[in-house]
Amino acid sequence: MVCMVSRTGRELQRYNNLGCRQVVGCIPYRYKKGSDGNKTNELEILVISSQKGQAMMFPKGGWELDESVEEAASRESLEEAGVLGNVECKLGKWTFISKRCGKCYEGHMFPLLVQEQLELWPEKNVRHRIWMSAAEAREVCKHLWMKEALDVLVERLKSPQQQKKEDVLPCFLI
Repeated sequence: MVCMVSRTGRELQRYNNLGCRQVVGCIPYRYKKGSDGNKTNELEILVISSQKGQAMMFPKGGWELDESVEEAASRESLEEAGVLGNVECKLGKWTFISKRCGKCYEGHMFPLLVQEQLELWPEKNVRHRIWMSAAEAREVCKHLWMKEALDVLVERLKSPQQQKKEDVLPCFLI
């Protein structure tokens, strides 16, 4: 059963030792299916709109005290993009200053190999989602740190070791 309400509030938010709010996000991806129904090597990336505008990005939000970083990544993907899947090994950690409010954030990004796309999800009425190529996703993504995380993912998926594996080994399964 999937919870259809997004978490709100800041009382459970995590902050690092410098006072930066810790946020976690995912880059949802899948491999496009060919006309024969089999998966191809063509990577597709899911981007979502921001709540208050037309800016495009990847699902991300606060990492809360009662969850692991992987659980937070999975939750944000469900709440904001309506997708479920395998949270894989972390892409990295970025520190950035919010342009909107000038506050410090520590962002952790993970790949999410999408297994299911829901028709109903908590933020369906405030966000749009669209599948596109990695190059298109990089072009439309608003945040530099998220673009850098996408670059890490694309390189990881292109590596010879990765291409030999039939399935990606997840760090965390939901």
